[in-house]
Amino acid sequence: MEETTDPTEPLLPPASRNQTRDLEAQLLGGERTLRRREVAAGAGVSLLSARKIWRAMGFPNLGDDDVAFTERDKDALKTVVTMVRQGLLTEETAISVTRSIGQMTDRMAVWQIEALVEDLVVEHGVSDAEARRAVVSELPNLIEPLEELLIYSYRRQLNAGIQRLAVRAEEGLAASALGRAGDEDDAPLPLARAVGFADLVSYTSLSRRMNEKTLARLVQRFENICAEIISVGGGRLVKTIGDEVLFNCETPVAGAQISLALAEAMAADDFLPEARVAMVWGRVLSRLGDIYGPTVNLAARLTSLAEPGTVLVDSVTASALRGDDRFILTQLPVENVRGFGEIAPVLLERGEGQGLVVD
Repeated sequence: MEETTDPTEPLLPPASRNQTRDLEAQLLGGERTLRRREVAAGAGVSLLSARKIWRAMGFPNLGDDDVAFTERDKDALKTVVTMVRQGLLTEETAISVTRSIGQMTDRMAVWQIEALVEDLVVEHGVSDAEARRAVVSELPNLIEPLEELLIYSYRRQLNAGIQRLAVRAEEGLAASALGRAGDEDDAPLPLARAVGFADLVSYTSLSRRMNEKTLARLVQRFENICAEIISVGGGRLVKTIGDEVLFNCETPVAGAQISLALAEAMAADDFLPEARVAMVWGRVLSRLGDIYGPTVNLAARLTSLAEPGTVLVDSVTASALRGDDRFILTQLPVENVRGFGEIAPVLLERGEGQGLVVD
């Protein structure tokens, strides 16, 4: 007789329907019992106004008959409406603030889920698909501590923003005219900032040859190193775009120190390729958590001109840094830059002193 055996039990059994349902109730604050008109009426607003807020949050469109909301949804809608009715925010500002919360928390939630999936893959040796089916059972015990960390971090980051406005504003204002004649293209914009890009060399060709795990490790390592250096240097990581990071800070000196540290860190890392870095001291418009203007565009163009492992600045930025022994500035041949015409890039190198130290 042939011997029969049971199929091998999966290392991480997928979450059951009951577990998924219980997790949803935990996250949403209860079962879905309300339709969209009921939520809007309960918050005392029209359905049109409610839909504006939900769209800002990034929620999908739902029909009148869809039972998709809980009492917590109604309370959240009331919170936004109350801020407008009490005159704390205009309707337009409330929509903008709500959109910021929706977009940031959406990215954060995806990031955290991906981190949990990767942890299960590495620790248990299961496939990505198995890890995704099993991650639901890992989440219930993490929700409260992660929520506490979120609130803690939000308050710290909000305070840091206030410090940049109030405490460090004087330093930025003192430096705002450095190297500038006042007739630059970006002169009408309100904020003087050092804007920098760091771009990994040969990322596209490397990514084609890497498997999923190696590529994920490269991207994460690059972003982690950049985030640490920018933070220690007193800057702000505005965003990452695949193989590129955009940052800004209040003074040209801080921007130069961060830029040099980024180029040096990538060159010294055995796993990462070198990076091209560029930094421009100019004026920007800050909106929606991003920055805009000719200064940002010029920094991006200069990045593409930089040799691997080097930092380029423009002539205005070089003028702001000239005379500082911590930096060596070398004029390079004039380049024709799309959208800017002839630009004289300047090679920025480290002079005296240790530079930025990331412990």
